[in-house]
Amino acid sequence: MCGNLLVIMAIIYFQQLHTPSNCLVLSLAVSDLLVGAVVLPFSTVLFVNPCWYVQLCKMRATIDIMLSISSILNLCFISIDRYFAVCQPLSYRTKITFNTVGIMILITWTGAALCGIIITTRGEARGKSERRCAFFQNSSLNLIGAITGLYIPILIMFPIYTKILLVAWRQARSIQSTSSGVTVSRMEKKATRTLAIVVGVFFLCWAPFLISMTCLPFIDYTVSDSVFEAFKWFAWTNSGLNPFIYAFFYSWFRSAFRIILSGKILFKNLTKAKLF
Repeated sequence: MCGNLLVIMAIIYFQQLHTPSNCLVLSLAVSDLLVGAVVLPFSTVLFVNPCWYVQLCKMRATIDIMLSISSILNLCFISIDRYFAVCQPLSYRTKITFNTVGIMILITWTGAALCGIIITTRGEARGKSERRCAFFQNSSLNLIGAITGLYIPILIMFPIYTKILLVAWRQARSIQSTSSGVTVSRMEKKATRTLAIVVGVFFLCWAPFLISMTCLPFIDYTVSDSVFEAFKWFAWTNSGLNPFIYAFFYSWFRSAFRIILSGKILFKNLTKAKLF
């Protein structure tokens, strides 16, 4: 939550960070912040005391699904933004504008809200007690959630970041005549590390939960609530890691964080400070 809050404050406060690309990072930080501020406390209470009215259970599930899917969709659009920035740099400024990013953000939050409402209202709560708040058992809806939350994003992000990696390698080799072999090697390693972190962290965090959703109908929902909740919490850690992946790795964000944490913005106007 602190990391996402820092990202939000930095992008809103510093004019140099007012770019279309950072608007997507801001949208991601907002959804991830709300996961930590709303979903996790609510889910903790419901797990400790699951005997809640059905409407409260559905409200919690709707917010959970909406914010989780919005976070995932933001990651997909960020990968598209990075593709144009690296692979089509000459046309990047004309294609990725504030209007384009605004449409991306609108699609993200509208689609996430619709998924949350549809999956929740059409899902059937598991368990005999009408007041027991548990996850939903509906094979078609589970499959839709898994496809939306894991399989489609993987199909979008993995090819895009693979293409970015290949372009980065070609660019590194093209400057080999003017750069040392050590420099080229570092560029290639950095590109490889970025690809591994972006796709690997997302997949590792979300795969156990979403794959279990896919398999539940075929094993007669025999997974215990504790195991399923553990998978969900592991998936939510992706929202805490995103600030490190998409912001903390950049020097201008680190400069912004140092200024904010030092308290300098309380005493002077630094909105136009040079971060890079």
